[in-house]
Amino acid sequence: MHFIVHCLDHPNSVEKRLANYEAHKAYLASGTTKTVISGPLLADDNETMIGSLFLFEAESKEEIVAFNKADPFTAAGVWKTVNIHPFNKRVDNR
Repeated sequence: MHFIVHCLDHPNSVEKRLANYEAHKAYLASGTTKTVISGPLLADDNETMIGSLFLFEAESKEEIVAFNKADPFTAAGVWKTVNIHPFNKRVDNR
């Protein structure tokens, strides 16, 4: 099953995000949860990072919740809000 994780950063968190980026990237690469797509959300200037979006493949929402809680961005307090929803992927034009 697929899950969307939508995270919005605390205000003025770009430096904190960048300081923890390598650990976050390594965590995603080494995790047992499959990341289908991921990347930063941007402000209207198309440059400033303001959050994260993930499409994961997992057996349960609980797996995604646990995976997100262990993310270095969570430990560093980058994200202000995290929303996790099951996702029914109907179209994939990649």
